[in-house]
Amino acid sequence: MARILVIEPNITLAKIYKTILVRNKHKVWLAKNAQEAINLADKNKPDIVILELQLPQHNGLEFLYEFRSYQEWRNTPVIIQSLVPSNEFKDNFILWHKLGIRDYLYKPKSTLLQLIDCVNRYLPQAIDSNP
Repeated sequence: MARILVIEPNITLAKIYKTILVRNKHKVWLAKNAQEAINLADKNKPDIVILELQLPQHNGLEFLYEFRSYQEWRNTPVIIQSLVPSNEFKDNFILWHKLGIRDYLYKPKSTLLQLIDCVNRYLPQAIDSNP
């Protein structure tokens, strides 16, 4: 069972993600913004983070910079599930690597099954890096 932090401002979509992930035997916390996500991460020590880049107040990249500034979260896999197209962002491999992004799903073209596949793909790595 993985501990998953979902950072998604769309409450309806966040609840759908939670339902599907809980059905797959994962423990899930939902955050609507970056500050709430940092607080939940501190309290619950997620194994994997699913992140929307378009967040209120601070965007997803700002969240990632702060998240990665904590030693305990430097290796936590992050999966981007966003409305922001990945083409420009994905071309910046240095930024991609620095922020520890493992996968990028573009919401309009991805499915819930693809999200579950991503979580399952990075789950062993997530469990190994977070005791």
